Amino acid sequence: MTTTRIRHLLGALAVAPLMATAPATGAASAPDRPGAAPAQATAPAPCPRGRGVTVVVDSGSSRRTGCAPGDPRSGLDALRAAGFATVMVARFPGMVCRINGLPKPAVDACVIPPPPTRYWSYWHATRGGKWTYSSGGAGTYDPKPGTVDGWAYGPGKPPSVPPPARVAADGAGPGR
Repeated sequence: MTTTRIRHLLGALAVAPLMATAPATGAASAPDRPGAAPAQATAPAPCPRGRGVTVVVDSGSSRRTGCAPGDPRSGLDALRAAGFATVMVARFPGMVCRINGLPKPAVDACVIPPPPTRYWSYWHATRGGKWTYSSGGAGTYDPKPGTVDGWAYGPGKPPSVPPPARVAADGAGPGR
């Protein structure tokens, strides 16, 4: 196993107890079981300056951006509040297996952790910054309003799109 994969699995282990007790938030939180219908991202653009956590999801075949308004308690809450449906790995409940229906159940049944070439890696960035691999699980990481969370499916590479640019205080364009 690669170091990145081991860090991801260890981070997910730390999340498992939290996932068992923390209620899901957001309209898309219900599909945490195989076969549930995926929800579509509800916000097509990044959050206005400081008014939430921008979430970027890169499945390899599509890239979507949503906004988790306010101050979500965790990266998993941010993902769901931004309008993305999730399915967790059944035998590893702190690990995200499927986002918005991908990968399809025929590719991964979401029973055991997927191989290191096919999993959702979790990333963080500041607006206009660079992606940094998360050293912890999404259930324990507390993203701050104005930051960006990224999810990328594949062999542990960051989302293929850069984090959204900074915005001016009025939200009208690039800021410093």
